[in-house]
Amino acid sequence: MYDISKWRHVFKLDPAKWISDDDLDAICMSQTDAIMIGGTDDVTEDNVIHLMSRVRRYPLPLVLEISNLESVMPGFDFYFVPSVLNSTDVTYHNGLLHQALKEYGHSIDFEEVMFEGYVVLNPDSKVAQLTKATTALSIEDLEAYAQMVNELYRMPIMYLEYSGSYGDTEQVRAVANQLSTTQLFYGGGISTLQQAEEMAQIADTIVVGNIIYTDIKKALKTVKIKESSK
Repeated sequence: MYDISKWRHVFKLDPAKWISDDDLDAICMSQTDAIMIGGTDDVTEDNVIHLMSRVRRYPLPLVLEISNLESVMPGFDFYFVPSVLNSTDVTYHNGLLHQALKEYGHSIDFEEVMFEGYVVLNPDSKVAQLTKATTALSIEDLEAYAQMVNELYRMPIMYLEYSGSYGDTEQVRAVANQLSTTQLFYGGGISTLQQAEEMAQIADTIVVGNIIYTDIKKALKTVKIKESSK
């Protein structure tokens, strides 16, 4: 079994976006720690299984971040289940999870399932609009969510999602300072090695996604954070 706690860098692929064989090969052979498949719009069983089958040729951990039940399927090493803590819609707290357990609970290998305490912080992002997230959060709000995840819910992962915009290092650091056992994932707007290094100094794991589709060379450079210790 792979050790998630050692992951420093993850590439996130959107099944609704096209990526060439050459670019996918470069991503999967880049020494990233894992590949995550997930998205907000147009995530279907067909495009997830197609992307999964292409990535499965490479010897690295593969994660499905669940956005809907229709696209869930066997074949992944891990299944990340987001609980959007700052959503105003209970569906995105535990409603989807409850539905999934009713339908598939008898056949789930819970060793493969990771619950993510998710906080969405870009008000203009599709995920914020979909989940009806309250994004105008103070440092105190974020610290409270971090304590909730670390001390009370004891989730293995807390994920700060800035979704397309580069985040506020003060906010990320405030969350990191509250976490002792929960692993902090950061995602959003990383497009340069400098940004990757800055966030990797604060978060346990950085997730790089959008830049893959706009500048593959810049995306690949972000893996260099693994050459230096945190």
